[in-house]
Amino acid sequence: MISGEPIKGPLYEKRIKGGVLGDGVNSLIAAVFNTFPVTTFSQNNGVIQMTGIASRYVGFYVGGILCLMGLFPVLGAIFTQLPKPVVGGVTLLMFATVATAGIRILSTVQFTHRNVLIIATSLDLATGIAFVPDVLSQTPQFFQNIFGSAVTMAGIVAITLDMILPKNYGIEFDTKAQHAKDGLEPTQEVA
Repeated sequence: MISGEPIKGPLYEKRIKGGVLGDGVNSLIAAVFNTFPVTTFSQNNGVIQMTGIASRYVGFYVGGILCLMGLFPVLGAIFTQLPKPVVGGVTLLMFATVATAGIRILSTVQFTHRNVLIIATSLDLATGIAFVPDVLSQTPQFFQNIFGSAVTMAGIVAITLDMILPKNYGIEFDTKAQHAKDGLEPTQEVA
């Protein structure tokens, strides 16, 4: 959406499949060489918003520059000398633009009673994990690994609630216009 590409349809599906395949191949190569996999992150959205550049060719050039820099550790040492406040300021701005992109996506959602419940619950639990990370300290390690991240907690809760809540949940509190696309009528009874 940020780079002006379609977010629905066959081209979108093809690009998503290609991205997942690319991450998988990259992780496979990393495992062969006994190193950590490198995957794409949402920070890229922040970089696109900050620079206005979404060309894949720029990504190829930057990847080539990073490979070249990997051959000359002195260049990496120069970048480690950047003051921490400078790096922190740029990082803060980048993550703020990622959050802004999320808010922009949420602004396209119809705020029905059901959607508000899903958004509020997932944000509430994610915020709780972020501010009180020890809340899961008495749970099994496997549970802590999955739900210990605010992002993971929000995603899992939102997906789970979207799957289990009926589409007409709370429809009696909504207007007909909020359900124009899905064909539900506010006069229908809740299942």
